[in-house]
Amino acid sequence: MKRLILLIYLLAVASGSFAQQQQQLSMQDAMSNARTTLAPENLSQLQFIYGTEDYVYAKRIGNSPVWLSGNAKSKEDQPFLTLTQLNQKLRNAKKDTLKMMPVIQFNQGPEWILNLNGSKVAINPVKNTVDVLVDQSLMAKTNAEESKAGYVAYLDNFNLFVAKDGDRKQVTTDGNSDIVYASSVHREEFGISKGTFWSNNGKVLAFYRMDQRMVTDYPIIDWTSRPAHNVNIKYPMAGDKSHHVTVGVYHAETKAVVYLKTGEPAEQYLTNIAWSPDDKYVYIAVLNRGQNHMKLNQYDAATGDFVKTLFEEKDDKYVEPLVPMLFLKNDPSKFIWQSNRDGWNHLYLYDLKGRVVKQLTRGAWEVLEVKGFDAKGERLFYVSTEESPVTRNLYVLNVKSGQSRRLTSAFAVHNTQVSISGNTVIDVYSTPDVPRVIQLVETPGSKAKLLLKSANPLSAYATENSSIFTIKSKSGEDLYMNLYKPVNYDAGKKYPVVVYWYGGPHAQLITNSWNAGAGDYWSRYMAQRGYVVLTVDVRGSDNRGRAFEQSMFRRAGEVQMEDMMSAVDYLKAQPYVDAANMGLFGWSFGGFATTDFMLTHPGVFKAAVAGGPVINWAFYEIMYTERYMDTPQENPEGYAATYLSNRVDQLKGKLLLIHGLQDPVVVQQHSVDFVKHAVDKGVQVDYMIYPGHEHNVLGKDRVQLYQKVTDYFELYLKGGK
Repeated sequence: MKRLILLIYLLAVASGSFAQQQQQLSMQDAMSNARTTLAPENLSQLQFIYGTEDYVYAKRIGNSPVWLSGNAKSKEDQPFLTLTQLNQKLRNAKKDTLKMMPVIQFNQGPEWILNLNGSKVAINPVKNTVDVLVDQSLMAKTNAEESKAGYVAYLDNFNLFVAKDGDRKQVTTDGNSDIVYASSVHREEFGISKGTFWSNNGKVLAFYRMDQRMVTDYPIIDWTSRPAHNVNIKYPMAGDKSHHVTVGVYHAETKAVVYLKTGEPAEQYLTNIAWSPDDKYVYIAVLNRGQNHMKLNQYDAATGDFVKTLFEEKDDKYVEPLVPMLFLKNDPSKFIWQSNRDGWNHLYLYDLKGRVVKQLTRGAWEVLEVKGFDAKGERLFYVSTEESPVTRNLYVLNVKSGQSRRLTSAFAVHNTQVSISGNTVIDVYSTPDVPRVIQLVETPGSKAKLLLKSANPLSAYATENSSIFTIKSKSGEDLYMNLYKPVNYDAGKKYPVVVYWYGGPHAQLITNSWNAGAGDYWSRYMAQRGYVVLTVDVRGSDNRGRAFEQSMFRRAGEVQMEDMMSAVDYLKAQPYVDAANMGLFGWSFGGFATTDFMLTHPGVFKAAVAGGPVINWAFYEIMYTERYMDTPQENPEGYAATYLSNRVDQLKGKLLLIHGLQDPVVVQQHSVDFVKHAVDKGVQVDYMIYPGHEHNVLGKDRVQLYQKVTDYFELYLKGGK
């Protein structure tokens, strides 16, 4: 028995000694190298070769960059394209050669798409010809987008131009900082990310026109000049006047322009623009400013006339169309629409009379993305959370029968590419224990070929994986949590705690993937320094269904406060938690929630950091705020309850506010207002600014930011140790 005890003791000592010998993550490792040298191994620019089941990726062999390719049947990947071979094709086409291998798209069509000396070109690999898609002069223009027919739309001095073969047509003449053309509108809500939409044949262009003359100017100070100067932006605050958006249609062959007759009121949202397969019609999901009534409208592209409303969606809280209609590949009389009308985002098959042919997917889970059809248009590929809210899997749906089948395996987050035929899938997945696996999956039988299994990039470091689990909210929902225990954890000790959260719509922090879904290793860094680190997805966050998100309607923060207290109760019940030394951290909506919690439940957390926080929802922009809070005029009680500056005297503990000086999203007025009220009430708060940064602090300064946050917790949760 004495020998056994001695052996156990020696093993324990050896284990502790090994942990001490392992490398310690630096802040540079945690925040910057996490995306480079400490990221899991990958296959660079992995993609299908268009029209084939062959994959291709870039790799450096010796000092030479080369593209390698393979398929499901090949035993070894073979060289596909070297820089020497590429340059020979360029010489044959009488073009300049390249000194470095460029990024190449092999999956966009039979031609290879790349950037050649500033121009976007297409190389025909068989004929060795090079066609310029967008020349160097146009590539430098704003919002340049080429069409299938060779036209290029772009902005120049605020106006829309369309060019082809040297012929340049100025489509608009009244563009300025107040009249904005061919750009994303409605502050990029509703899935809007651009302002030009070429028709299927590439000869007609739909484009946004946004008149924001009625929107109040908002000052952003540029501190880089002497003296500093003001740069006004248009920022429509909740309850105030909103911009007016219309949609123009430019016919490139006739050079005619018409505007769609989208009607009144002018303050409405024109979202999810789509072309009919024959390019005769434009479809728009028109949403009222109240965001509780959507009409899918059809317009004549030639005349701009309103044709009809296909169907309407209403909700007593809000409707949020995010994805344009998708016409069937083999039946232009039918289309697929995404809606959460039954409580979860699902796919519905419609005809052009606006009648539901059938609901294609259903269940207490979300369709997250549609990948597209196979070559015949018979099968549709989509990604969903059917297995679990924290995993992502690819499914294939037979549109005719409505039957679907899962194609990816492993309880993991899968990122996939589907070949044109639909017969092969590139599957890249990870779990908390598996940094990255890349495999080729044949869809008829789900047979898989392993392409890469990444080693653990942190194997030499003193860090351990977290645990993902759920607790129940007070209303019965599962709340996902991710917890790191301190490195060299001792069950007999108590440790300080840092909790990170967001809690708002369109964000989910925790997934069953490498590093539990986090893009950096800061939580591991803090665990290395002796903290318990907890991340939690509370109600209001994404991918958990309509009711889960809408629970915050008209009282942002209320359910988040309740769910955080459930998380706190869990922490306090753990024997290793030092409940007297807990810290809270969040950014943006998470900064709002963090500040709110420090005021609503003073004394629970000893210190907190709120980055880019919303302090007064009446200071935030119309499109986002009014969706979740209605207007200040409609919901004065909700706005008053969430105006955090008015409760600054309830603060106990330490609070650090952080703001980017050029933030155009959550403008700096939020945190300044809170500081002013704190001064008026004699309440001490800490404040840090980041000049030159907008809503997020990026680049090398992000390392400095997280060192600041870490030092704050070190000071107040460990007494500066």
